[in-house]
Order: sequence, then C-alpha cells, then structure tokens
Amino acid sequence: MIRFGILIISDRSSKGIREDLTGPALQAYLVEKGHSVNYIKIIPDERDQIAQVLSQWADEHLADVVLTSGGTGFSTRDVTPEATLSIIEKSAPGISEAIRMNSLKVTPHAMLSRAVSGIRKQTLIINLPGSPRGACESLEFILPVLPHAVELMQDSADAELGHKKPG
Repeated sequence: MIRFGILIISDRSSKGIREDLTGPALQAYLVEKGHSVNYIKIIPDERDQIAQVLSQWADEHLADVVLTSGGTGFSTRDVTPEATLSIIEKSAPGISEAIRMNSLKVTPHAMLSRAVSGIRKQTLIINLPGSPRGACESLEFILPVLPHAVELMQDSADAELGHKKPG
C-alpha cells in the first residue's frame, strides 16, 4: 500500500469560490485501488506556497507519493512545474512523458501540459492536470509502476523483484 498526499493548486478552490472535485475523485480512485491518502490540501497558485508544502511533506516523509493537481498549463498563474522543479533533487521525466503520451490519445490539449515529476528525499512528486477526469486518467496510466518506484526510493531489498512488466 502506497501512502499518497494530494495537493490541489487552485486560486478559486482555495478561496471557496469553486468546489474542488479533483481531490475527492483522486482519493476515491486511490482508495478503490487499495492505497491510502494521508493528506489532502488546497492552496492557491502561489509558487512559494506550493514549494513549501511539497518540501514539508517530502522532508517529513508524510507521503510516499505526492500528487499535485492544477497549475500546469499556459496561464500566467500556472506555476506548479516551476515550484516542483525548485524543490526536487532528482527529476523523473519518464512519468510525465508517459502521462502526456497516453493523454494525447484522449485529447490534443495534452501537448499543452508543462507537468513535471521528480523525487525529493524518499517522496515522488507528480504533477497532474487540474480536471478530475484528466487527473484520474493520468493516474491510471502510471499507477502500475508506482509500487516499484516507491520500493526503489526506499532502497527496499525487494526492489529487484519489481524489474518485471507491471501487471
């Protein structure tokens, strides 16, 4: 079981102007797949605030994987990738590339995603789209490899067993 944190980045949802639907959708999907969601937080599109929460959750190892949702597009307020890049120690571009590649089969707008993924300490941080559908579809594409990724980050003795096709 992977321990997840979900960080929703939305000016409107953080102010209560719009109900966040993505956090509950991601949580329901993860719980259905047998994982736990330890933290859900909604914050505005503020680079320093995003970086602070991501750093804290990783440094205190509050989650094995942190999923961010929102702030990955072309809007002037979209700063999630920049905040993520400012705090990660290793990038994990294959995860974001896989999301974009699979998402392009669903919508051409996927090529507008600037999402990134990376590791800080023993926590994997993955930027997802802001919509419930886009976020859950993206998670569905990558979820099969996440248990192995967590084992590798934690230097698990069983990590070598994961070098087989996920299924």
